[in-house]
This record gives sequence, structure tokens and C-alpha cells, in this order.
Amino acid sequence: MKNWLSMPRVEGTASRQAHADLPEGTYERELGKEGFFGPATHMHHRHPPTGWIGFEGPLKPRAFDTTHIDRAQPSPWDATLLLSNASVRFRHWNAAGSMDHLVRNGDGDELLFVHAGAGALFCDYGHLPFGEGDYILIPRGTMWRVECVEPVTALLIEATNDSYRLPEKGLVGRHAIFDPAVLEAPKIDEAFLAQQDETEWRVRVKRGQQISTMIYPFNPLDAVGWHGNLMPARLNWRDIRPLMSHRYHLPPSAHTTFLANRHVVCTFVPRPMESDPGALKVPFFHNNDDYDEVIFYHRGAFFSRDNIHPGMITMHPCGFPHGPHPKAFAAGAKSAKKETDEVAVMIDTRDALEVGPLAEAIEWPGYVRSWMPRQEAAE
Repeated sequence: MKNWLSMPRVEGTASRQAHADLPEGTYERELGKEGFFGPATHMHHRHPPTGWIGFEGPLKPRAFDTTHIDRAQPSPWDATLLLSNASVRFRHWNAAGSMDHLVRNGDGDELLFVHAGAGALFCDYGHLPFGEGDYILIPRGTMWRVECVEPVTALLIEATNDSYRLPEKGLVGRHAIFDPAVLEAPKIDEAFLAQQDETEWRVRVKRGQQISTMIYPFNPLDAVGWHGNLMPARLNWRDIRPLMSHRYHLPPSAHTTFLANRHVVCTFVPRPMESDPGALKVPFFHNNDDYDEVIFYHRGAFFSRDNIHPGMITMHPCGFPHGPHPKAFAAGAKSAKKETDEVAVMIDTRDALEVGPLAEAIEWPGYVRSWMPRQEAAE
């Protein structure tokens, strides 16, 4: 017998399809499960679902400006903890110069996103140059350090007690979005062999969020070769070729880049705008009632947000409707733009996130008022 939950119903005045040909004068809101992968219903409202004139309590949308973090952090273990739960830790790292020690994460895989700067990763597996816009996936237990060609600003997204993997791509095939062949692995090259020496090296190991130090009388990055299918990998956002539809605004899940068991990492990159006159051209209002949503704004102009610049982070905890700001919604409906101009990293977490104490010092407290009519927002 077919599960009744899989059988859609239509009630009242409604569009025939999601995100397209909305009834005149209505605002669509998606109530979804499983982070856009599960069952969903689309409501049609007379007023914007974010049209509040007051918001009290801890469940509010929040925004943070990492450009105000100006202290140098010589080790990734000194990075600023922004948001965390038992499954993921989201940190901000300012590396002003090259590391004089090695690190090893015993708590989980580490995913770096390079917001600014350039350098090289030296790790168990070899030498891997990197630059702005690169993701670097480092498997749990890997020894590594960074040499900076320019000061580096990076996000560190730790999958605590977990491993990252690539998403299943279903009907569009394994080469869609990005072909795994573009992933770059470290090389045992001249630069790697040249750094092997007999001087004393420290390895700072993180386990249970505590640091232990191992001291070697030589550089333990002394491999001469390896074989296998476990290794760090580098991916630049410019190698991502996003899924798109000219007649339908695709959900964020279509832009999934990496998965873990309790969170997902997506990448928004420039893409053509929807051209069908009946299709939504801005993100739809929605309740994501199973996940907290975090977005880091890397470059460009994020078309659904006002007063957001590169280096900022927004967090929308689950449990309330959210969507584009009023000005962005109105502009999107009239826009003649042919392409989006944005690069952003999104992290959706199944478990509630806690805000780190240092993150509160860089918070924009007025963010919750940015959906309000201009008069109420100014008060």
C-alpha cells in the first residue's frame, strides 16, 4: 500500500508546480523536511512570511562579520571558533605566515576553504599548492602544515568523528557539478623532498578538543611514495559547474559539494538567472525545520541579501520562516540581470549550533530587523 505521505494534495488557490506561476499577489513558503531532500508542502500567503515587526528570544537569525577578526593565529588550533555542535566545528583562521610546526586532527576530517591568500600544504602525502577559492579536504589523522606565499584567511569546517564524501548525483551522473577528475592530490615532488630534514619538529595533535605535542628529531613528513585511495584533495569553486534550470529555481541541495552524516556543505557560484517569466528568480521563502543554515559570503553580491559583504556569515536556526530580504525580493522580480554574481559556502547542520563567545563580539545585532519595513527596522 502506498504511503499516504507520498501522495500530494492541493487545497484552495495554489500553483500547479513549486516555485513557478504563483497565484497573483501571493508569496510562496516551502515547509520541507530533510534539508530539501524530504517531503514538502508549498503554502501561498497574502503577506511575506518574513514580515515580522518584532522578534524576541534566542531563535532569531544572526549575522557575524569575520573581517573584524584581525589577530594573527599561527596555528589552526588557535583559530576562532564561530559555531559548533557535537558533529561539526566551524572556525576562522588568519595565518599571517608559515607554520613552524605540524598538526594532526584526531577528532575528524578537516575541510579548509581559502577565503584569501595563497600558499602550499605540506602533509603526509606530499606538496599541494593552493590559492583563493580552494577547498582542501584533509582526512582525519593526516599530519600537515601550511607555508604562506601571502597571508591566508580560511574557514575550517571540521566533521567531528566523521568523514566527508561526495554527494550522489543521481540522474545527472557522476560527472555533473564537478567531475571528480578535477580534484587535485598532493605530490611527492622536488618541493616536498627538499623540506625533509633532520631538525627537530613538533606535531600538535588535537583529540577530544585537547592538544598534545609530539616531538621528533627529524621531519616526520619523510615519505618517498604511497599508493591508495585515501588522500587530501583540492577543489576550486571555479571548477564547479552548477546545475540550473531556466524554468525553475533549484533548491540549495542542488549545489551540494561535500556531505557528512550530520551536515552538508554547498557552494553557490555564478550561474544564469531563470529566464521563464513564471519562474522565481530569488530564493523562495522556506522553513528548513530539520537543519540550521549557515552561509559564508566569499565574493560578489549575494542577490537575496542586503548589507552583506564578503567575509560575513549568516546563521538561520531551524524553526522559523526565512528567505530574501524585501528589497532583494522586489529587485529580483524586476531584474533584467542575466547571471548571478555571488560565491558563497553554505553549511546545513542537522543538530542545533551554538555560537562561540568570540563570535558574539563580531555580531551584527541589527540583522533580525533587516526583514522589517524600513520604519520598524530603524527603531
